[in-house]
Amino acid sequence: MRKTAAGVIAVFVLAVLAVPAFFTGCTEKNVRWTPGKPFPKERIKIGIIHPNEINETSLYDWAHYEGTVEMQKTLGLGDDQIIRRVNVFEEDQAETEAVVRECISEGAVIIIAPSYGYMEPCEKLAAEFPGVIFAHATGYKHNDRNFTNYSGRVYQARYLSGIVAGLKTESGKIGFVAAMGRDNSEVSGSVNAFALGVESVNPGARIYVKVTYSWFDPLGEGEAAKALIAEGCDVIAQHTNTTVPQLAARNAGVWGIGFNGDMGAYVPGTVLTSVVLRWGAYYCHLVQSVIDGTFSPAPYFGGIAEGVVDITPPALTGPETAAAVEAARREIREGRFNVFDGELETSGGGIIGVKGETLSDSEIIGNIHWYYRNVVEL
Repeated sequence: MRKTAAGVIAVFVLAVLAVPAFFTGCTEKNVRWTPGKPFPKERIKIGIIHPNEINETSLYDWAHYEGTVEMQKTLGLGDDQIIRRVNVFEEDQAETEAVVRECISEGAVIIIAPSYGYMEPCEKLAAEFPGVIFAHATGYKHNDRNFTNYSGRVYQARYLSGIVAGLKTESGKIGFVAAMGRDNSEVSGSVNAFALGVESVNPGARIYVKVTYSWFDPLGEGEAAKALIAEGCDVIAQHTNTTVPQLAARNAGVWGIGFNGDMGAYVPGTVLTSVVLRWGAYYCHLVQSVIDGTFSPAPYFGGIAEGVVDITPPALTGPETAAAVEAARREIREGRFNVFDGELETSGGGIIGVKGETLSDSEIIGNIHWYYRNVVEL
């Protein structure tokens, strides 16, 4: 097409005038975080991804959802500052990456990824987007700028729930439905802490473990619980995401120990207590640190003292159970007892730990690949 000189000049002038507006729009939408500098609360936008639907089917997702809602209300963030995605299949790394990129393109300056399988995509994208903070739950990787991991000291609450189970069992056999085997320190650590709690009040009891090899498998969790009940277990604990093991326990007329949320609210009559995680304490801490300019990528490991983990008040038990739980809780909260203290004998006859010391956080998070002496694998 033939253009006149005047036409070319006019097009050039319009283009120059449009440039500031274009870059202003991009800056407003894609404002990014800088380490050590406060970030305006009104510009905070948070991308949150969940592996499952948000309902009582998976109390793991529900617990994280409640935590983010608590954070939003406490800090006074608007609904338009929260980008939430559900059913982000964590085993599909490409899908996870695509969803996180979508959140970032919509202006997210914080990504909350509350499941183990999200670790690798978060590590990759944190390097690519240094102006976005990535917070990943239950993993072990982090960097020195914008990628952190966070966990709850679930083992502290597991120990307390072990006291409840140990005082309630009559058969001396307690079942544990586990999502993963001893290769996963999060799960094996929970089994061992539970076993230590049981032993503290009932040295002759045994914990029988059945592994589903899935974080979310209602059918598999139910079958595992039934197998444990058939073995003679009269209390069923779990480190899996659904209430199905508790339903199986109730249907069989045995007791249960729930996980993630108060499973007694969904399966009344047989749940003695539940190990609960109150993620709002961490999420408030995370977002407020970004606002204040104090965010640190150092791993966060919150426990009973920080209000992140605990158990629901023991039900269907006597006053001696409540007293025993409270005495142990006080020792843990005040730092006088750390669960994995001293020498610990494994189911294989080995010794872990040293007298007068306690296992380090790194050991607890990533290197408990053994079972305690009163644990039996099915």
